[in-house]
Amino acid sequence: MNPSAAPEMLLGEALRTRGRTISTAESCTGGLVLHRLTNVPGSSAWVMGGVVAYDNRIKRDLLQVRETTLLRHGAVSEETAREMALGARRLLGTDFAISITGIAGPGGGTAEKPVGLTWMALAGPDDLLLSEQRIHDGGRLDIKSASADAALTMILDSLNA
Repeated sequence: MNPSAAPEMLLGEALRTRGRTISTAESCTGGLVLHRLTNVPGSSAWVMGGVVAYDNRIKRDLLQVRETTLLRHGAVSEETAREMALGARRLLGTDFAISITGIAGPGGGTAEKPVGLTWMALAGPDDLLLSEQRIHDGGRLDIKSASADAALTMILDSLNA
């Protein structure tokens, strides 16, 4: 593999050679992670699909995020990201699922949850979970792009660990 290649290309090669599949559950990125994954030739062999859960109702109804999680921790939280990843993995029947939820701005931020805050979670075999918080700078599109980069890199790093 070429280490200077885009993370989605490297991830695609890693999933293909391992015979593994992936799905996504995205909020603030609006499907950008899935878009980038499906730009990789041959991705239909390892990308099963994704859910854009921009609204909390979709998080609850499709991804099985608990109402108590949303009320107690909010849509942008580690707990919600974890439940989104688990829900996507179960719903779409994949080996791995990545979720991302955050505040892309320019409004909506608070002192506790500023614009640029994202939470990502990765669910894998046996519901193994990794989660990570990031704060990105820039405008809305910059935050979405940086968040997608971080999510793809998180998965790749996990597979290569």
